Formats: sequence, structure tokens, C-alpha cells
Amino acid sequence: MSVLQGVLYVVLSWTNLCQILWVVVTGLVIVVAAWTARLLVRHAWYVHRLSCFSRPRAHSWLIGHLGQMQSTEEGLLQVDDLVQTYKHSCSWFLGPFYHLVRVFHPDYVKPLLMAPASITMKDELIYGHLRPWLGQSLLTTNGDEWLRRRRLLTPAFHFDILKNYVSTFNASANTMHGKWCRLVAEGRTNVEIFDHVTLMTLDSLLKCAFSYNSNCQESNSEYVSAIVKLSDLVIDRRFKMLHHWDWIYWKTQQGKQFKKALSVVHRFTSEVVQRRRALISQQRETDTEFTTSPQRKRDFVDLILLSKDEDGQGLTDEEIQAEANTFMFAGHDSTASAICWTLYNLARHAHHQDKCREEVMDLMQGRDREDIEWEDLSNLTFTTMCIRESLRLHSPVQAVTRKYSRDMMLPGDRTVPEGAICLVSIYGTHHNPTVWTDPHEYNPLRFDPATTTSRASHAFIPFSSGPRNCIGQKFALAELRVVVALTLLRFRLTLGLNPSGGGVRRLPQLVLRAEGGLWLQLEPLTAHDMEK
Repeated sequence: MSVLQGVLYVVLSWTNLCQILWVVVTGLVIVVAAWTARLLVRHAWYVHRLSCFSRPRAHSWLIGHLGQMQSTEEGLLQVDDLVQTYKHSCSWFLGPFYHLVRVFHPDYVKPLLMAPASITMKDELIYGHLRPWLGQSLLTTNGDEWLRRRRLLTPAFHFDILKNYVSTFNASANTMHGKWCRLVAEGRTNVEIFDHVTLMTLDSLLKCAFSYNSNCQESNSEYVSAIVKLSDLVIDRRFKMLHHWDWIYWKTQQGKQFKKALSVVHRFTSEVVQRRRALISQQRETDTEFTTSPQRKRDFVDLILLSKDEDGQGLTDEEIQAEANTFMFAGHDSTASAICWTLYNLARHAHHQDKCREEVMDLMQGRDREDIEWEDLSNLTFTTMCIRESLRLHSPVQAVTRKYSRDMMLPGDRTVPEGAICLVSIYGTHHNPTVWTDPHEYNPLRFDPATTTSRASHAFIPFSSGPRNCIGQKFALAELRVVVALTLLRFRLTLGLNPSGGGVRRLPQLVLRAEGGLWLQLEPLTAHDMEK
């Protein structure tokens, strides 16, 4: 009898388990079906609302343009074709998930970038992948919190603060040029400059942000290696649709590598902020006036630690770490890209290079040291024209994306519906033949101060524009002018030879790079050479 009872118990238990599993599976099917139906309805609604924009041919009504956006030279040529065909804008969708309007004409760019910050949001397609690294920072926040951050951080980029950084730019450039001289002395005149310049800008930023001398240009740094690794992983994740979901990504090998590099970066920043806050507290306890103490120049962390809003509230340690990480992320790679492409364009155009060098040499007349000073920057007129033209032709950032909390009206009675992603193509705008004559040619005279007033206000947007423009653009331009000027003073540049063969192929990642690197021939200039 007991055996029979046992069998009945097992049968009943199994029956109950099957019933439970059936309920669970049925529930999951219903949830997935409801989610899918909602996704498809949302997709159909956006496709209808965006029908006022021309749409390039897609793979299908569901997949759309998924896989057609390439981070290659061919991808940039595809943008050229879009601009040539559609002139100002087109719609684009990546599966049923992301619905975009791509704009590449100043008349369409302006209303989007100049929209009030209160209705402008950073979308998840691009910026969501940066949040684990950068946290809730100026780059990723929205609304009132963004406005508060912007007000608190703006004084850190005042001209009086930037003046103090010029000596750091000089020192970091000197270290890089010393390395180049040693390479040339060894007979290695063909140099890949991206790696060198990236380490130089990281070295410079670490000093400006943290007063930290990493010596990363001469030796390995765990922190610097982690930043480079994070940048590469963010790019890799963007092009793998399944990796857009955190619950999948963190289980992958790439996700685990990201977390490992992230721990290095966050630990370093946290330690710096805590040490600096302790120093401020100690100096206040001893009645030392920290804000006017002449002991050393204030760096970025000092300035944001001391900043207060109208209610007398400052940023928390977590908020300061987020802003410091953002300063490092946004500042090193984009500036390095701008420097490299400027040097490349001057290597291609010897007459422009010679004119810039002559301008720098005139500044150095009668000086004992080859240092660029703050007051010199406004006198580098032609060099600045060459830099700006390079920023147009080879913009470090190829596009910025935005979402809006209300419908946005564009010319031609076109409307971008609330929630759609607006991709402002900086590359497309800078290469639009209806805006620029011979847009693929390098011509610094476009930026002659006497002629720039006739240009549309949003034809040139390397640092974006409007209330959410790049807060560090003056910092970047100052470093650009210092490094380019010193490089031309010390070296004659010509095009190098890529060991992998072939010409220069652009590589649009987080910033614009070159496949296989960017190679230049370096010829050191003696005092006699510069007098010729």
C-alpha cells in the first residue's frame, strides 16, 4: 500500500509541476507576444510619422537599415552619397528598435542643436553604453540636473584657468618631440603618429585634471591602458545589436573585460578625489585659505571640488568622479585625432605648412626658449585657419545624436516626432556640396576671418553647437595650437608609408582615426634649416 501511495504521490507531484511549468511558459509567451506587438505597433507609428522624410532603400520593412551603417572608409563614402542624393536629411531605422532622422544641412541642423536644453535629451543608442564608465555626468544627464552641472563646471573652463594649462601643453609636447628625435636618430623617420599623440594628450590631461605625472609617454600606465581598452570596447559594443542589452552584455567576454578595465579607472579617480577632498579639509582646519593659496596651480578636480551652486551646494564625490572621468574620456581622444589630422593635412600641403612655420618662427624671434605662451595663441592666425579647415575636413567626432521631449519642426513642413533619434551628421554637413565649394579639398582660406561672416551659422560644427555644445572646446583649441605650432617649429612633415600598404583609409570610431595608423615622415629642423 505504501508503494502505491508513493507512486501516486510522484504522479501527482509531476502533474502539479507540469501544470506550474505550463502556466509559466504560457505567461512568458503572452508577455513576449504583448511586447512584440507593442514593438511592432510603435515601429509602424514611427515609420508613418517619419514618412515626410525621404528614406534610402532598406533591407526590409522590419530590419530596415540594420547593418548598413559602417564604421569604415566605405561608411563615410556612403554618407557622401546620402548627402549628394538627399541634400539635407533622410530617415533611417535599425530594425524595429531605433528610428532616426539623419540631417546634414545647416538649416536642418540649427533648430535641433539650438533647441532648449530642457527638451533635449541624450539617447541610449550612443550614450547609454558610456554610462557605466562616465556615470551621471554632464555628457549623459538631462534636464535640470544637466543645467546644474553645466553651471557648476563652466568656471573650470574660463580663460583665466586655461592660461595655467598652456605650460602643461608645452611640457607634454616637448616629451613627445624628444621621443621623435630619438626615433629619427635611430633611422626610424617613418612614424605612426596616432599612438604618440594619444599618449601625449593623455599625459597632458592627467596633469591638468589630477596634477598627476603618469610618465605614460615613456612607460606603461595601468590607468592609461584601461582608458584605451574602454574606448575600444564601447566601439565594439555599438555594432553588436545583442550587446545593447545589459543583461546579455555583462555575461560576454567583452563585458567582463569592460568591468575589469572600469574598476581600474574608477579606483584611480576615486582615490584622487578622496585625497584631494581630505587635503582641502586639512587646509581649512589650519585656517589656510585654499582658494588663494600660492602653493600650486589648481587642477580640474580642485576647481570642481570648490564649486558651489546658488544654494551653496557642491558636487558629491560620486558626481565629481563622473565629471573627472568624462573630462578624461572626452578630452584625450578627440584632441589627439584633431592634432593628427591637422599634421597630416599640413604634410600633404607643403606650402601651407611652410606658411604656418614662418608664422611660428616670427613669434619666437628674440626668445630664449621655444615655448608657446597664452598670449601667442591669438597671433597664430594662419595656423588657426589650417586647424579649423582640418576640423572641417577630418572632424574628430562624425556625428552627435539627440532626442526631444516634444515634436521638432524642420524646414519644408517636416516634423521629427517626439522620441525619435536625431543624428546630426557633422561629417555630412562639413562635406555638403550645397554648403561648401569643393568640400573634399583642403583649403584653409575658407576660414580667413575676413570671409567667415558669409558662412551659414551651423555650417561648421566640430564641437556641436547650442546649449549642449562641447564645454571643453576652448581647452582643445588651445592645446591644438600649442602642439601644432611646436611640431612645425621642430620638424618638417611629409607623408609617410603605411607598412600594411595602400593609401590612407579613414576609420570613424568614437573619433576619426586611420586604418593601420597615420604615418608621417619626420625631418628634424636645425636652426640653420629654419633660417632658410
